[in-house]
Amino acid sequence: MAEPFGPGSVSLRLYPHNELPAPDVVATLVGEATLAERCGFAGIMVSEHHGGFAGYLPNPVQTAAFVLAETRSVWVAPAPVLVPLRPTALLAEEVAWLAARHPGRVGLGVAAGALPLDFTVMDLDPASAVPRFVAELPRIVGMLRGDGLGDLAGDPALARCATHPVPVLTAAVSPTAGRRAATVGSGVLLESMSTTERQRAVVDAFRAAGGTGPVVAIRRVWLGDPPTAAMADQRAVYAGYSPGAAQAHWAAADTLVADDPAALADAITESVDAVGADCVNLRIHLPGVGPDAVDEQVRRLGAEVLPRVTLAAT
Repeated sequence: MAEPFGPGSVSLRLYPHNELPAPDVVATLVGEATLAERCGFAGIMVSEHHGGFAGYLPNPVQTAAFVLAETRSVWVAPAPVLVPLRPTALLAEEVAWLAARHPGRVGLGVAAGALPLDFTVMDLDPASAVPRFVAELPRIVGMLRGDGLGDLAGDPALARCATHPVPVLTAAVSPTAGRRAATVGSGVLLESMSTTERQRAVVDAFRAAGGTGPVVAIRRVWLGDPPTAAMADQRAVYAGYSPGAAQAHWAAADTLVADDPAALADAITESVDAVGADCVNLRIHLPGVGPDAVDEQVRRLGAEVLPRVTLAAT
């Protein structure tokens, strides 16, 4: 069993197939997780959006619990959770108890959020997202190390974090965010859209500020003939709500595609090493790409690509 965000590890991002009936959405997602475990992935990440936003569920901590209950060795991380949408103490309690139930298999990633819908459905002002995130980030990282518990010091799961901390990643798209992560003692979660140069600048700022936590790169990948229309549609969706400042650093192409497994493995390795990341989280899901195609990718990546990925961190 690998540690969450362990050096050199390759994990998989899972997204629900929201076109299915709700019970089937959950069953299919959990089935993909168990398949990924059998195929050699070290971990699973799930993330958050609300209102049926394509490819997401509203509570990644709950989704992580679904996956953990049906798997045996992979680590699972709700990553990222949108911190401004919920009380920090409640998030810390939920994650700490999840880690108590599944020792050594739980990590956490956190972010401020940018999709207006996520805030308006909660009767929150999207403009408050970043200030609240900056204010609460040190608290969530500290609590999951067993620090600063205050009136929650009597909670057994949170107290356990003093000797069994839950590793936390901060989503970072700028050098400022990288330095912030280092200051609070978290690791870094790099998104997949920015150029290699931009991501490297984030990692360099993190390390220069004393950051010692894990750096996880997300890489969109596809082995074989890619669903180019779905890729373009997904990019357009993100462009519809991402800040212009962030888009200024987007790469012209954000998916690593190859017909040859060795070539794809090399592209993943080179891309991750170039930004100075410790491990990689792969994404293959796209709206309109059904479960059968995803399963095929998971099987092929596990059998043909993962054995060839050797990151510098290893």
